[in-house]
Amino acid sequence: MRYYVIAGEASGDLHASNLIRELIAIDDASIFRAWGGDLMQAQGVELVKHYRDLAFMGFVEVISNLKTILNNIEFCKENITEFQPDAIILVDYPGFNLRIAEWAHKKGIKVFYYISPQVWAWHQSRVKKMKKFIDHLFVILPFEKDFFNSHGMKVDFVGHPLLDAIENHSIDKLNATAIEAFRNSFTTEKPIIALLPGSRKQEVKVMLPLMIALTNYYPQYKFIIAGVNTLPHQLYAELIEDKPIEVVYGLTYNLLKSAYAALVTSGTATLETALLNVPQVVCYKGNIISYQIARRFLKVKYISLVNLIMDKAVIKELIQNDFTINILRKEFEKITENELFRSQLREEYQLLKTKLGGKGASAKTAQLIVGYLK
Repeated sequence: MRYYVIAGEASGDLHASNLIRELIAIDDASIFRAWGGDLMQAQGVELVKHYRDLAFMGFVEVISNLKTILNNIEFCKENITEFQPDAIILVDYPGFNLRIAEWAHKKGIKVFYYISPQVWAWHQSRVKKMKKFIDHLFVILPFEKDFFNSHGMKVDFVGHPLLDAIENHSIDKLNATAIEAFRNSFTTEKPIIALLPGSRKQEVKVMLPLMIALTNYYPQYKFIIAGVNTLPHQLYAELIEDKPIEVVYGLTYNLLKSAYAALVTSGTATLETALLNVPQVVCYKGNIISYQIARRFLKVKYISLVNLIMDKAVIKELIQNDFTINILRKEFEKITENELFRSQLREEYQLLKTKLGGKGASAKTAQLIVGYLK
């Protein structure tokens, strides 16, 4: 089979790479062409575009880069036509992928969508188009199946792929001595606080300065930033200035495994942090215009996946005007100094894992895709 796979972000690259690995295990003669990242390329796919050139966040950013986005869409259509796939597999990244889904359906190409657009949160009007243009949807959040079933879509709940990603990560297979050795590589006896400021440049530029400001008040901790290799290392250096803060690149799971607590920019990282049992505060501050528009359209009570899945405020979310140094200090002290709170939080994390439906999401999805194609 010939598959054209499109993922436009770091998390999509991770989950698509695992899905591709499982598809190859079923059919080692399968051929892939993809938009994604290094992890997908490592599976042997022909990479057309890297997600670092595709990530535009927020209404204002999208509008200002609209010409580039539209050019990418047209190029993608031409490239798919040239490749002639048996199926397209779209992974998250809805603004781009839903346009491709509509076009591909009209061309008679089978369209599978893995990791659904969060239309239950906003833009529910998109469901009609999704039903029309997507042949089958594979969802990873437990409440999504009922939502899409109620709209008459063909949908399977496959479990959350992060359970597999964490299970497959090398440090989870290491013994306690090896994990401690990683921690000791930072030459500190202090408890480690992980800072996860996001994977996009505009996120890091907004989130990281306030996270760094927190270090002035808590010299008893060692603060370490989870950097991403798709951003210039100089960006982090300029924001850190002369603060005693280190950056590790491409080692987020290792860092979280060693962390006492974490400050996390809203996104997939909030769920990763929870699955690794690390107490956290969720932080988010965006362009004021984009935020005001989003607030008027959002149909959910929370922005973090942890709280959305649990349907209650398990972890604290500091959004926009609440993301200040005084409020951040108060919540930081709760996750670092209140042992009862830390214990209760970990109990909630265990319930979260149960709700996510178990391991094997990538393998289940691969088997279903091959079955539906046959």
